[in-house]
Amino acid sequence: MIAIRASFPGGATLEESIPGRALGQFFGNMMILTARALTGAEARWVGCAPVKTQRIYVANHTSHADFVLLWAALPSHLRSQTCPVAAADYWKKGFIRRYFAERVFHGVLVERQRVNRSDNPLTPMLEVLHRGKSLIMFPEGTRGDGVGLQPFKCGVYHLASSRPDVEVVPVWIDNLHRVLPKGSALPAPLLSSVTFGTPTHLARGEGKHEFLDRIRQSVLDLRKPCA
Repeated sequence: MIAIRASFPGGATLEESIPGRALGQFFGNMMILTARALTGAEARWVGCAPVKTQRIYVANHTSHADFVLLWAALPSHLRSQTCPVAAADYWKKGFIRRYFAERVFHGVLVERQRVNRSDNPLTPMLEVLHRGKSLIMFPEGTRGDGVGLQPFKCGVYHLASSRPDVEVVPVWIDNLHRVLPKGSALPAPLLSSVTFGTPTHLARGEGKHEFLDRIRQSVLDLRKPCA
């Protein structure tokens, strides 16, 4: 194998250089076109407008393509400011997956297996929020059946508690579990939609379980089959 190394003024790497950023934008645009061609990627802003406000988008999880579809459904002025949270054990496998996760989607890759003080998955998420970016999260932690929701893990509660100024927006992704079913390598062209609900915040005095149950229900309330 031949390794190609590129150097740019100031010691920038390929990814940090203007050609590197342009390449990432090119692949990002190709992924958006592909997602829209396969699924329609219809965005339904029923509870809020697509404005440039710092948010945590909280969605159901049925496929490895979930964050790609949600990210593609955002308008460009939000997409550039929004980082999806994804499992490191999946997206770090192989150069292509890692390149797309880190350089195209600017994802926050978190460890699901090694969770301790030195590997706290909340740390990189909080760093992204402190930089003024928004997040895409899937609090179930694992893929569901596309119909119901599994209990939410507590990460979104800790983020909402640490950053009460950031809006938490419920999102329902419909039909993607049929587009890319578990174990499938190739997607099927079927209509999907992404529905954005009403923003909320952690209420004063609200406990962890009450908050998680409320957010989970607000995601469930957005279920509406594609036309």
